[in-house]
Amino acid sequence: MIGRNREVLRTVAAFLAVGAACALAAWLAVGAEAAACVGCATAALLAVLLLATRARYRALARLAEQVDEVLHGGRDVSFERMREGELAILASELDKMRSRLTLAAEDLEREKNALADALADISHQLKTPLTSLGLMTSLVRGRLAAAGGHEAEVARLRTMERLEDRVEWLVSSLLKLARIDAGAVRLARTRVDGAELVRHAAEPLAVAFDLADVALVCDVRPGAGFEGDLAWTAEALENVLKNCLEHTPSGGEVRVSCTEDALAFRLRVEDTGPGIPERDLPHVFERFYRGAPAPGAAAVPGGSEVDPAGVGIGLALARSLVTAQGGSIRAGNAPGGGARFDIVFFRATV
Repeated sequence: MIGRNREVLRTVAAFLAVGAACALAAWLAVGAEAAACVGCATAALLAVLLLATRARYRALARLAEQVDEVLHGGRDVSFERMREGELAILASELDKMRSRLTLAAEDLEREKNALADALADISHQLKTPLTSLGLMTSLVRGRLAAAGGHEAEVARLRTMERLEDRVEWLVSSLLKLARIDAGAVRLARTRVDGAELVRHAAEPLAVAFDLADVALVCDVRPGAGFEGDLAWTAEALENVLKNCLEHTPSGGEVRVSCTEDALAFRLRVEDTGPGIPERDLPHVFERFYRGAPAPGAAAVPGGSEVDPAGVGIGLALARSLVTAQGGSIRAGNAPGGGARFDIVFFRATV
C-alpha cells in the first residue's frame, strides 16, 4: 500500500534527492569516503522513515476499519489502543463521537418504539368508539326504515354512516402514515405474485366498482412478481385504484397490467377519466394536496360516494408504502387520455 501512495513516493524521491546532493557535496569537499558515509546515513534514515510511515499507515488503516464498523451499526468499538501521538488525539475524539452517536441512536430507538406503542393505543382508542357509533347509527336507521314515514331521517342517517366511514378511513390512513414515518412498520421480504397482489387490492373495491359502473380490467403476465410485502403493497395499490375509480366516469374502465423483466417488476394502472392536469402532476403524492378538477370534469365537493375521503391522503400513503420497499411510483397521463400510475420494484440481482 505504501508503494502505491503518491505522497510517500514524493517524500522518498525528495529524501533521495537531498541525500544525493549532500553525498555529492561531501565527495567534492572531503572525498569518496565522506560521500559513502553520507550515502549510508541517508539509506539508514530512509529505512527508518519508511518503517515509521508503514506503522503509521497501518494504524490509520485500523482506525478506518473501526470507523467503518461504527458506520455499519457496530457499537462495541473502542479506540483506546491508538497511542501514536497525534493519532491518539484523533482516536480519542472519534471515540467520543462514537459514544455520542451510540447514545443518540439508542434514544431514537426508544422514541420510535414509544411512538409505535402510542400509535397503537390511539388506533385502538379511536376505532372502538367509531365502530360502536357506526353500529348504533345502522341500527337506528334500520328501525326507522322498517317503521316507514321517516325517509328524511333515514337519508340523514345514511349520510352519517358515510361520514363515519370517512373519519375511520382518514384516522386509519393517518396512523399508517405516522407509523411509516416513525419506522414502526415491519415490511416482509417474500416473493409476491402479481396476480395475487392485484386480487388482494381489488377485492375491497369490487362493490364500489359495480356501484360506479366502472369496469376493472386486469392483464397480469403469469409468473410476474417481486420481493416485497404483499399486504402493504396491496394497500398501496388499493389506494391508487380508489383514486382512479373516483375520477373515472360511469361506463369507463380502470386497467391494471403487471409485467416482469430482467430489471424490475412493473405495474401500471390507467383509467379513462379526464386525466391529471399538468399543474397538479408534481403534487399528486403530497399529503392533503387536492388539485383543481380537470377541464370538462365535474367537481365533486367533499369527495364522492365511492371515496368520500378525498383529502389527499390515499396517494401519499401509496407512495410511502412503495418507497419504503425500495420501489418507485410515478403519475402521468396516458397518450389516449386518462391518468396513469407506474409502480416499479427493481430486482436486487440482475
